[in-house]
Amino acid sequence: MAKPIKEKTIKQPTLFLALVPIITMILLLSLGYILFELPPEPLIIASTVVAGIIAIKLGYSYDDIMGSIAQKIAKTMPAILILITVGFMIGAWMVGGTIPMMIYYGLKIINPQFLLITAFVVTSVVSLCTGTSWGSAGTIGVAFMGVGAGLDANLAAVAGAVVAGAYFGDKLSPLSDTTNLAALSTGVNLYEHIGHLLYTTIPSFIVAAIVYVITGLNTHGAGVAIPEKVVTIMDTLSTVFHWNLLLLLPILIVLYGSIRKKPTIPVMLISSLVAMANGLIFQGFSLHDVISAVINGFDIAMIKVQGFDAAVVIPDIPRLLNRGGMNSMMGTLLICFCAITFAGTISLTKSLELIVNKILKHVRSTGSLILASIATGITMIGVTSNGQVSILMPGEMLREAYIRRGLHPKNLGRTIEDSASIIEPILPWTAAGAYMAGTLGVATLSYLPWAMLCWTGIIFAVIWGFTGFGIAKLTPEQQREMLKEYDEIDTVK
Repeated sequence: MAKPIKEKTIKQPTLFLALVPIITMILLLSLGYILFELPPEPLIIASTVVAGIIAIKLGYSYDDIMGSIAQKIAKTMPAILILITVGFMIGAWMVGGTIPMMIYYGLKIINPQFLLITAFVVTSVVSLCTGTSWGSAGTIGVAFMGVGAGLDANLAAVAGAVVAGAYFGDKLSPLSDTTNLAALSTGVNLYEHIGHLLYTTIPSFIVAAIVYVITGLNTHGAGVAIPEKVVTIMDTLSTVFHWNLLLLLPILIVLYGSIRKKPTIPVMLISSLVAMANGLIFQGFSLHDVISAVINGFDIAMIKVQGFDAAVVIPDIPRLLNRGGMNSMMGTLLICFCAITFAGTISLTKSLELIVNKILKHVRSTGSLILASIATGITMIGVTSNGQVSILMPGEMLREAYIRRGLHPKNLGRTIEDSASIIEPILPWTAAGAYMAGTLGVATLSYLPWAMLCWTGIIFAVIWGFTGFGIAKLTPEQQREMLKEYDEIDTVK
């Protein structure tokens, strides 16, 4: 006689067991990543192992864990494909001359009398076009610091303007890995996410711009020569690239797709193909060079112009131009997969749901929910010092709470960016804070007050949360559809 199949008993986690994986990850990242400079990926995997052991202790099987992870990966695959396409597009825009032309004309408009506002706006444009805050600050930003030194200007103010501009562009750029991760973690369309960021980012930009203009008019005069480094960058760019208005077409295609809410990946691919054609037709690159740029990234050494020697250009040129390509996204994708694995494991045991319910137990309004989200984001970036983890984990933890309150998850994506992405460079112990201070030659706490865009976003986020301005609501149909993935449709009336 066959033995009856024993039914699997699933236990509910206690608050202590639910917190163990989260605390483990925070401790490992705090000690291993910050103190010992270990890569974050194996630390996250170690935390996943702890979460898996707890899941098994609660009665789940190995197959259950793998199934939950697979479901998470499947849901985020469209966003992962967008990340890969972004790398493809950056390489194409580089080889086609689109990004170099934006950098060239950005530098060309420098007016020493308006140094702060110019540094802010130009760094914003370059960062928006390239999707890299670090690259923008380390190249264009350094050039502006040279201008500031020549003017005997307040270098802390110049550095603050550079950092603010770099993170304005990075925050709103469809080429930015952090912007894509924020959209990914909250399950929001990339362009919809960027559009919603404008509610806090544009007011912050305006406030910062007013301060920079007033400060500049009161403290700076005209007539100081532009540093040789800036002139060298411009001369090099105009030597190896050929400018014309058609180089702006790839940007216009992306803007059109964003405004008309067209599918993201096809729009980016069309923009990339046009940029690749520009590289072949106007820049004179071979098909091999163009393909190499979109796969492995643009390399200044591929430029074959008579009288030009890539080996003797100043270091700022390759630092500014040598980027892009699908392979450039592999590091971001790796940490993304590790974080998804961790999230898939702890979501199986409903640990996140338990923790979030405790956190949000006293949350009664949209404003207090925004405050709780800001506190979560700042805590994550302050403790882990990892911008990617600080975006992915709050998105995973709080998304359901927003949906259940009838709030569109793009509100969460915006709040995560306001409290984690652009807070990172004004914290001295983070990688971004240390990089900016070392690159620009100004202590983090010295430029912090001047990097106004990096902290005023939180102020506007709180104001909008309590007033309701710029807060997107879900229709009942949207809410029911989004809650399907949490398998609790019956709770929605």
